[in-house]
Amino acid sequence: PLTLEEVRMLVELFYLPYHRGALAQELLEHFRWLRANSLSVGVPATAPDACGGTRWRGRAQSFQLLCARTCRLHSRFVGTAGRALLYDLHPYLWDIRNMLLAASAFVLWLGCQSVTAPILLGRDAEPWARRGGLFGELQALLPVGNSCDLFYHPPPLFPSSQLYLLRPLLPLDKLGHEGQSCSEVSQGLQAQLSRAPALPGRLLGSFLSLSPEYTFVLEDEGGPCGYAAGALHAEGFLQQRDSSWLPAIRHKYPPDLGAGGPALGQDALEEAVLFFHAEPLAVPQPVLRRFPSLVQLGTAPRVLDMGASRSLALCLLSALRANGSRGVFCQVSDTDRQQLSFYSKLG
Repeated sequence: PLTLEEVRMLVELFYLPYHRGALAQELLEHFRWLRANSLSVGVPATAPDACGGTRWRGRAQSFQLLCARTCRLHSRFVGTAGRALLYDLHPYLWDIRNMLLAASAFVLWLGCQSVTAPILLGRDAEPWARRGGLFGELQALLPVGNSCDLFYHPPPLFPSSQLYLLRPLLPLDKLGHEGQSCSEVSQGLQAQLSRAPALPGRLLGSFLSLSPEYTFVLEDEGGPCGYAAGALHAEGFLQQRDSSWLPAIRHKYPPDLGAGGPALGQDALEEAVLFFHAEPLAVPQPVLRRFPSLVQLGTAPRVLDMGASRSLALCLLSALRANGSRGVFCQVSDTDRQQLSFYSKLG
């Protein structure tokens, strides 16, 4: 059963309409301070104000621990609460879990970046655009907080106690289990998500090579199970992809490679090779002018909770918005039913 401490956490998250419990207040204070003081991060250890970066990282760690405790509370509540109580309270706790997954990943991203533009919130949203309580307060602190459509999604009919971890994937990061390197984790992620395991760079290769600072990974108990990748300046990214990255990949995987790999899955290998050697479609200039950033998201089939997928989108869009992006687009083949279904479910 739930412990007394867990029940106290639950009460403090949803205390009173205009009064917050201690846990909710601590989460908000940490998040506000971390966002306001993010420019103190990344200071060299020898710099006079290096203590500012140390203090920031200390509070960031405290915030991460609070978020992890709340996510564990959601998992424990689903596994132990009676059915009537679960279906009454789960939508609220599920919302907070999803929001804290995105906020936690965004704070981790801030700790690894030098944000070159102010974190923009745009014009004030209409009062109805934001929810009340802790959820609405956290929503307002994310750079995409005024995009109310991103924050509404009905809870699942069948609550799941699955624990998720969401964080940025960056060069030289040590991610995953047993000290795996960034490249090892990205290959592991590709092996689970790509239909062509022999060519692990098919989905994410260009983003990991040319825009790794806007790549996020979702993990569950089974390992990597989702990704979100973006390019802040899509026009330059696409030019660099076509002029340098694609030629190098085509040289590495020549057109006749598919004829020699039956052990790897002949059809999948040939399909991946054709994917690299097909000429990419040009993006119209009006699209690039109105939506200057490119995004790509996906999850493994075992991820049935769209709340986790929504958190992936929120943290990626927040990172792009924090550096001044005015809009994003994605490219999806009209024959790729898996991706079309994924984006449709996201809304």
